[in-house]
Amino acid sequence: MSAPDGSPVGAERSIGQLFASATADMSALVHDEIALAKAQLKQDVKRGATSGGAFTAAGVLLLFSLPMLNFALAYGIRTWSEWNLALCFLLSFAANVLIAVVLALIGITFAKKAKKSRGPQKVAASMKETAGVLQKAKPHPRPALPEDRVPQAIEGVARSSS
Repeated sequence: MSAPDGSPVGAERSIGQLFASATADMSALVHDEIALAKAQLKQDVKRGATSGGAFTAAGVLLLFSLPMLNFALAYGIRTWSEWNLALCFLLSFAANVLIAVVLALIGITFAKKAKKSRGPQKVAASMKETAGVLQKAKPHPRPALPEDRVPQAIEGVARSSS
């Protein structure tokens, strides 16, 4: 098993290696946070588009179906019931309005879901929290080495050069 930088686990790593590893991890974290924000924004846009589509469908249905459907429905009701033709036209119009109201309610439902979604705000708060934690982080104090003891990494370099 080895560390991300290729050195064996448990081996002493230099400050440069630790800093490079921390920098790479921070970069990956920032990229992941940005990808999350994009995904949540894409979902919010999709909900908004669905809402707009439902409102558009309701308007188009009400506008273009009124003449043809009203005539067909009114004459159909007149044939079945022998009611006054004006009343039959009012009933056919009421049916079209009912369908349009249902589609508008669907649009309102999706609009509320899109408005409630706080995806990008959650990501921004998470990034601020991460930055705050990292700003407050302090390095751990290292124990002082006795003056007669030389660190092993320096001993290895001294031995290999002699």
